[in-house]
Amino acid sequence: MKKVILTMCLAGALLATSCKKEATDATKKVEATAKEATKAAKTALEGVTIPEFKNSNVEAYLQSYAAYAKNYIDAKGDVIKNTELAKKGVELAAKEKAIFATLDTEGTKKFNSVLNAIQSKMALTK
Repeated sequence: MKKVILTMCLAGALLATSCKKEATDATKKVEATAKEATKAAKTALEGVTIPEFKNSNVEAYLQSYAAYAKNYIDAKGDVIKNTELAKKGVELAAKEKAIFATLDTEGTKKFNSVLNAIQSKMALTK
C-alpha cells in the first residue's frame, strides 16, 4: 500500500512540475509578444504602426511619411494647391531611396509593409 501511495505522489509531483514548465513557456511567449507590440510605434495615421528597425532613421522616416500622409488626406489629395505639401512629398521621395539602401531583407519587408499601409490610406482620399 505504501508503494502505491508513494508512486501516486511521485506521479503527481511529476505532472505538477511538467505543467508548470508548459505554463512558464506559454507565459514567456505572451510576454515576448507584448514586448513586440510595445516596440511598435503609433503614427499620425490611425491603424498604422511602425515596427522597430535596426536603424532609427528608418523609423523617423516612416513617422514623417505618416505625418505627410495625414496632411495629404486632410488636404483631400490636392497637392497642387498646397505647395508646402508638394515640397514635402518630393523631399520624402528623395529620402526614401537613401533609406531603402540601408535595409536588409527583413527590414525591406517591414518597410514595404508599413509604406503600403500608409499609401493605401492615402489612396482612399482620391
